[in-house]
Amino acid sequence: MASHTGKTKQSGGRRNEPLGRRSDKAAPARLWLYGRHAVAAALANPERRMRRILATKNALAWLLENHEITDAHRAKIEDAKPDAIDRLLPQGSVHQGLAAEVIDLSRSRLKDVCAPAELRRPVVVLDQITDPQNIGAIFRSAAAFAVKAIIVQERRTPPLAGALAKAAAGAIETIPCVKVVNIARALEALGDLGYLTAGLAGEADTEIGGLPKDRPVALVLGAEGAGLRQLVGETCEQKIRIPISPEMESLNVSTAAAIALYELARK
Repeated sequence: MASHTGKTKQSGGRRNEPLGRRSDKAAPARLWLYGRHAVAAALANPERRMRRILATKNALAWLLENHEITDAHRAKIEDAKPDAIDRLLPQGSVHQGLAAEVIDLSRSRLKDVCAPAELRRPVVVLDQITDPQNIGAIFRSAAAFAVKAIIVQERRTPPLAGALAKAAAGAIETIPCVKVVNIARALEALGDLGYLTAGLAGEADTEIGGLPKDRPVALVLGAEGAGLRQLVGETCEQKIRIPISPEMESLNVSTAAAIALYELARK
């Protein structure tokens, strides 16, 4: 039986690189969020800085009826036709009449957001998962199952905006995202904080139900096809698998994440 993962490959990362390196001198990145849930969640997040909000007449009516909008945000709302919003976004974006130009959220530091004061809450670590739809779906599942944070590799992760944010249905505003240079070093830091670092891998002997109940878990997910990189897999304290029918080789990584987080929530 197998989980969503496949073969692993060697990591080229250096183990002496800093975690969560800041780039405070860089200009704030301008990003677009679109879709009703993504924009409404951003408006409700006091940490989110808005530049402009574009809304059709119907979308604005929905927004005002269902959400409290501050005066500061109201001043940034612009009346727009659907085709005008279309021209500002990637082709095929389903914006539902709402789009917002925003500044990226402030950096989160691993030790600040992952210190396991609540021992039952897991964190999720993404090893070279780059598909925006999958990452967004994982954020959504993470919010549903009270995950403390999601840890990603800084250089290989798409911006938390656009299609990713829409797939997350607002979860990028509530789940801290920690961007690190080196995933293996991040796993070592999580181990020092008391987490059991558990990599999801089809070749693992232990099923996910066999994880201990007395430690918080850092669930490590690898890219579809490639799976966990060799160094990342070796750094994990334990490898686990989701038992599935032998007729199916693997699961989509976001599906596997949802199943695994549900199982962890049951403990």
